[in-house]
Parts: sequence; C-alpha cells; structure tokens
Amino acid sequence: MELTILESAPAPGRRLPPWLKRPLPAGDVLLQTREIVARSGVATVCEEARCPNLSECWSHRHATFMILGDICTRRCGFCAVKTAKPNPVEVDEPERLATATAELGLKHVVITAVARDDLPDEGAGHFARCVQLIRESSPDCAIEVLPADFHGRDECIRALSDAGPDIYNHNQETVRRLSKAIRPAARYDRSLDVLRKAKEFQPEVFTKSGLMVGLGETREELHEALVDLRGADVDILTVGQYLRPSPAHAPVERYLHPTEFDEIAEEARELGFRAVASGPFVRSSYNAAEVYEAIEQNRLDG
Repeated sequence: MELTILESAPAPGRRLPPWLKRPLPAGDVLLQTREIVARSGVATVCEEARCPNLSECWSHRHATFMILGDICTRRCGFCAVKTAKPNPVEVDEPERLATATAELGLKHVVITAVARDDLPDEGAGHFARCVQLIRESSPDCAIEVLPADFHGRDECIRALSDAGPDIYNHNQETVRRLSKAIRPAARYDRSLDVLRKAKEFQPEVFTKSGLMVGLGETREELHEALVDLRGADVDILTVGQYLRPSPAHAPVERYLHPTEFDEIAEEARELGFRAVASGPFVRSSYNAAEVYEAIEQNRLDG
C-alpha cells in the first residue's frame, strides 16, 4: 500500500511529484505506540502538526512529544498547531512524559513545545523538569529538546541547557528574506543567537537547527542561511520540503527534486556541519536517533 502526501490545496497545474510517495507502515508496534501516547495524555507534534512521517516513526517507536499543551501563543505561516489563549500548565505532565518514554523503551526522545509567551519563564522551567525526570527514569535515553526562542532570554536558555539535554534544537525554519512573513513573532537573528548561546552555556551539548525549502527561497539565500547557522556553531542540520497543512497556510512555491536535497547536504557538509539530514520528507525530529548516534560515534572516534 502506498501513501501519497497531498497538499490540501495544490496550486493550479502543480501536481505533486512522484517522489512525494512512500509506503504506509502498519502493524502492532504502531498501534502500541499510539496506545501508550494516548494514555500519557501528552500531545505529540506528530499529530498536532500533521507530520507526514507519523506512521513510519510510530512503527519504530519514535515519537516527538509536545509539552505545555497543544495551543500556541504564536501564529506561524507554516504551522498547523492551533493558536489561541493557552490552557493552564499541567504540573504533572513531566511525570507522565517520563513514564511514557520508559514504557516505549525509547533510546532517543524529542521534546518540543508550543510557544508559551504568556508564562513568566515562557515554559523553560517546565521543559527542564521534563528533561530531569526522563534522565532519572530512562538514564540510557538520549534527550533532544526543541523549544521556541524564549525571546532570546539568557535565563530561559540557560535553565534548559543546564538541565542536561544531549541536543539543543531550535529551528531557523527559513531564509532571512522570508522569515518575517513565515515567522512573524520570531526574528531571524534572534534564532541564531539562541543557538549560539545554547552552545556557549553548555559546550558539550550538540546544537541543531532545521530549514524548510520550497517557500520561494533562492539557492543563494539558502546558502546564506547555511553559512549563518554554521557561524552560530550549529552541529546538526536538517533540511526538508515544506508541505502546506491547509489553504490558510503559506503556499508551496516549488517541490525540490531529491537530487537537490543531496546537493544541499553536500554543501552543508563542506561548510562544516557535523551531521546533515536533507530530503523531501526530512523533518527536524525525523530519524533524530540515527543522526545523533552518527555524530556521537564520530565524537568518540575523533
């Protein structure tokens, strides 16, 4: 059986290319993962952001948990997560997340969150608590965090960095020219500063960032973004095709061919990124465990 990832409202005359097709995984592991995730009561970005990799990842017991609720205080042009006044923080969420991580037997967990600009610390303390409890209950599990920018506040970035994640991930998302339209509440240079500070506060933590392509960026602009991220001492890069969640979101301007993703990956490696994942279906947390294992092994070998 084959699953085609369709744009909700493709532009006239712009049919999806054949490489945006893939097998549809199924089986007991997917159902077990779904059951454990549902029982935890913790949201996943897999579901909330309508990720095209959900079935594949859940079939391999990979999930990206989304803490601090499923309502975001920001409205980005690419994101399917709801925007409204958030609900109160569930104080027992870190415990439930740690339990779900242990039950799934995860060796690598990704924790992301909606932006919580309404909270005094923007959710940094809650994030840190999740990291601490997972570290206690699943000591062999690699922990990757993917927070919003915390408005670049040192105390928030430091609180999460000091909690001891293995990877501090913050997505740049797009090139400088498109950033304001796609991420109106974020700032291109502020995101670079977040990544720079995370590395400065905890030099042993790997930093990671992701870009979407197909939003209308040029190759020159994409090269500039790669140079900027490497200049911020980012270790790991992901590059994937933007797919429009609904007609209300930013349109897809172009579908890049897989060979173009290979070229981008080669360019990024030449710039000095320690690990690169680039492809049509690559997302920030897609194959995160494999990428981390490769870069960790390189560090041990080096």
